[in-house]
Amino acid sequence: MTATDASIDATDATRALAPLREFVAAFGRLLDTHPDEPRILDEGAALLRTLGARDDWLPDDCAVPDPERYQQFLLHVDAAARFSVVSFVWGPGQATPVHDHTVWGLIGMLRGAEYSQRWRLQDDGGHSRAVPDGEPLRLEPGQVEAVSPTIGDMHRVHNAHADRVSVSIHVYGADIGAVRRHTYPADGGRKPFVSGYSNTEPPTL
Repeated sequence: MTATDASIDATDATRALAPLREFVAAFGRLLDTHPDEPRILDEGAALLRTLGARDDWLPDDCAVPDPERYQQFLLHVDAAARFSVVSFVWGPGQATPVHDHTVWGLIGMLRGAEYSQRWRLQDDGGHSRAVPDGEPLRLEPGQVEAVSPTIGDMHRVHNAHADRVSVSIHVYGADIGAVRRHTYPADGGRKPFVSGYSNTEPPTL
């Protein structure tokens, strides 16, 4: 590859990321002007639906499935860690454990479909145990779900397809890969975890 070819490839990659770059800038402006959670979730969901309305911007290396478990690729983290954007890549039939986030979050479907089952803690003879809360929500491309400690923060997510990959775009009110969170085993209690990311560097916006 010549220097000219490399320059063209870099320009093409930068141009392809324009929708993500515009989304990040708009979300930063939203937090600058309206830091209250209800408005963030409402107006942020509209921004995420707009981003998810097109499927030509996500870098290929942030959409690669793993045969063993779902992937979480960092796309952007705010300089002050006010929010982060990640792509979740689900291989056929893959699922999360029941888990929480401890911060607000928005989940927007980009490719395929996924089911999100809400859970809640129930007292079980002096011990807290996670139990399903309502019916699973099926997310299709362009649809967005919100989570937070104030509106419901526990869920389990799985790929709705047993034969193909699904991809969703998530926005969280922190650098989510560094946040101490919890899973909720079937035998009760909760286990702390920090998710990290499946990539070492986000795309250059």
